[in-house]
Amino acid sequence: MEHRPAEEQLLYAKILDTGMKIGLLVLCITFLLYVLEILPPHVPMSDLPKYWSLPVKEYLEATSINPGWSWLGMLGKADFLNFIGVAFLAGVTIICYVAVIPIFLKKKDIIYFILCMFEVIVLVLAASGILIAQ
Repeated sequence: MEHRPAEEQLLYAKILDTGMKIGLLVLCITFLLYVLEILPPHVPMSDLPKYWSLPVKEYLEATSINPGWSWLGMLGKADFLNFIGVAFLAGVTIICYVAVIPIFLKKKDIIYFILCMFEVIVLVLAASGILIAQ
C-alpha cells in the first residue's frame, strides 16, 4: 500500500521550495551588489574588522544603526539590501501556513485550522517586534 502525502503537505512543500529558491537568489544578488561595491555600504568593508569584536549593542551604537525594522529605511545601502532576502526567507513559513489554512477549513479539520491560525498570528506578532523573548 502506497502512502501519498496529503494535499496540504504537498502545497506547503511546494511553496517552501519555491520560496527558498527565490530567497537564495535574492541573497546571492544582494551579496554581489555588496561585494562588488555597486551600491555604497553604510559601514565600509574596510571598517568591519574594528567592529567584529563588539557586542551587538555597542556595534549598533558605533555604526549609528537602530535596532528592529529600521533597516527598511537603509535599503539604499548595500550592507542592508541583503536583509530583504533574509526577511523573505523568514516569512516563507508564514506564507506556507496561510496557504494551507483553506485546505484544513475545506476538510473541516478544525484542530489543524486553529493551530495554523495561531501559528500565523504568533509568527506575525514576533516578526513585528510585538512579541519578544526576554
